[in-house]
Amino acid sequence: MRPLLFHHAAFERHDTGRGHPERPERLAAALRGARAWGGEVEERAAPQASLDDLHGVHDAAYVAAIRDFCAAGGGSLDPDTVAVPESWSAALRAVGAGLAALEAIDSNEATVAFLAVRPPGHHALQARAMGFCLFNNVAITADRIGGRGDRVAIIDWDVHHGNGTQDMFYTDEKVLYVSLHEFPFYPGTGWLDETGRGAGRGRTVNIPFPAGTAGDAYAAAFDRIVVPVLSEFEPSRLLVSAGYDAHRDDPLAGLLLEAADYQRMAAALATLGVPVIYFLEGGYDLPALEASVAATLLGAAGHTALAPGPRSPKGALQAIELVVDEISEHWKGVQGA
Repeated sequence: MRPLLFHHAAFERHDTGRGHPERPERLAAALRGARAWGGEVEERAAPQASLDDLHGVHDAAYVAAIRDFCAAGGGSLDPDTVAVPESWSAALRAVGAGLAALEAIDSNEATVAFLAVRPPGHHALQARAMGFCLFNNVAITADRIGGRGDRVAIIDWDVHHGNGTQDMFYTDEKVLYVSLHEFPFYPGTGWLDETGRGAGRGRTVNIPFPAGTAGDAYAAAFDRIVVPVLSEFEPSRLLVSAGYDAHRDDPLAGLLLEAADYQRMAAALATLGVPVIYFLEGGYDLPALEASVAATLLGAAGHTALAPGPRSPKGALQAIELVVDEISEHWKGVQGA
């Protein structure tokens, strides 16, 4: 079954300005990668979400404020986050792509979808734009799944912690959030002791890595933590905040992943036999973005990569042990070495 590829020309018209890393050229790079993974894709236009769709996780007043801000000409929402009049349509379609992909998967039209969308979403809070993000695309789709009583897991491999996504589901037992990210780093959240609260206790799993971490540590984290936790949680759908800024060539971060590492992670998720929707988040080196998107779809098709060599600093492997100790009371399948 061919993976679905959602995109739209509106995403290119979200103009963040000269020199901004989250630029329109990222879309073309992601599309080149998705079309060159080694098999066919079925391309679909991302539809606009409705206001009601956004209200599942965002305050109505905030949604209206973003709409009015764009209509008035846009500008800077914070030092990093920019909107122009065309950003409103792009943001609605970035949300709509996730909901359309979910509908297609629910109808057995596909088991994998890749969303080449912008603006990204995982930093967006309930009532605040930040980190290049206006609306939380992955959270809105997760809320739709959880709202019908199904379990959903979000895997976030963007180099930055998805603070917005974590915040929205921190007390929700039906949504599992697992993040692998550089720490300490923007936005300052995502330490390993952030594991959820109330009914959501244990449903947040943070795997913070030091600068210099490479693919060997990510492979170990998937083997020791991510796959066992997902297997135990038994989600009906997997959503991936697929940022590619942990790549060694990315200009905004300090991790050392390669395209093959994204292939390996996607292949590990494919072994679970659960439909997956990949949401484009970060990734600011265009050749690295193109290669990593292609590798992701190759892995999603079940083609794994060779095991990485040991390259990470000692602290990266120590972080894995600390996370195992922190979450083992919540997950039987996670044990010490």
